[in-house]
Amino acid sequence: MANRTRDIQVKFRVTQEELDFITLKMEQLGTRNREAYLRKMAIDGLMVKLDIPQLKEMIHLLRKAGNNINQIAKQVNTTQQLHTYDYHYIQQSLDAIWDKANEILLSLAVLK
Repeated sequence: MANRTRDIQVKFRVTQEELDFITLKMEQLGTRNREAYLRKMAIDGLMVKLDIPQLKEMIHLLRKAGNNINQIAKQVNTTQQLHTYDYHYIQQSLDAIWDKANEILLSLAVLK
């Protein structure tokens, strides 16, 4: 405990109804860490949960491309050759990832 960066403890009391409401708000945000939630609310007074389906799709594309690029890299290391179709696959994967990144940036640009 001596190595904690947050070494000051702040306590406050709530009613059962208030605690239930805090718990409900945490569930709506999908967070379980009450300490982090309360600290964020005390400092900023606001928490925003961004539900961006394009981000989930982009993560899927990144994982898929990463796995396939690793397989291509193993093949290239073994054969010392990069096939044209492998190069085109990598390029198409990167293009799809950049398209998703642009979609995400556009959806974030409208937030105020």
